[in-house]
Amino acid sequence: MARVMTGRAGRHRAPARRVNGHQAAKRGLDVVLAALALAVLSPVLLVVAAAVRLSSPGPAIFRQERLGRYGRTFVLLKFRTMRAGSDDAPHRAYVTGLLTEPVPSATGRRGLYKLVDDPRVTGIGSLLRRTGLDELPQLINVLRGEMSLVGPRPVLAWEAELFDAPERTRFLVRPGITGLWQVSGRSRLSMRRALELDAEYVRRQRLSLDLWILWRTLPTLLGREAS
Repeated sequence: MARVMTGRAGRHRAPARRVNGHQAAKRGLDVVLAALALAVLSPVLLVVAAAVRLSSPGPAIFRQERLGRYGRTFVLLKFRTMRAGSDDAPHRAYVTGLLTEPVPSATGRRGLYKLVDDPRVTGIGSLLRRTGLDELPQLINVLRGEMSLVGPRPVLAWEAELFDAPERTRFLVRPGITGLWQVSGRSRLSMRRALELDAEYVRRQRLSLDLWILWRTLPTLLGREAS
């Protein structure tokens, strides 16, 4: 993918400068807002970490390899919401079904990317998922340059193997904590539609869109779907 981008830059120098300018501004916004959020929310982070540790045996932070820009792997950070050592087979089977079956089997309520009423999830983990607080450690990923505040969802390697060519354009940008699909219906969307919206974000990327998505993310954090 890097070679494709280099070729385009050679043929269209002005657009390349605009893209580079956008990326520089986007990175600056990421660093400022992520650092500010970590400073302001540090008491919340400490309380959540303590609650996770007390709720069940295991670490407060869950670490998992995901694919970032250009398909490079990085270690994503989240507050642990499941019991330590939980098998990922149910999640893998669920996501694979959504991406390969015309109509996935319906056995209980489900949400986009995550099983609902998952017995592996702890009580505090369920609350963290509903409020999005489990994602807060990813602000550290943003400061490291592995993620952005806004971008496509960071995916697992085996998920990427199920994507078609247009859906792989997501790897041209850094993955994000929030994104276009999260403010466009969230769990009411099909997984394929969510992937289409991630690809649409890559096509439309600009700073004003990032700011709009961040603004629209606030109602979802307060428990209300963006309309």
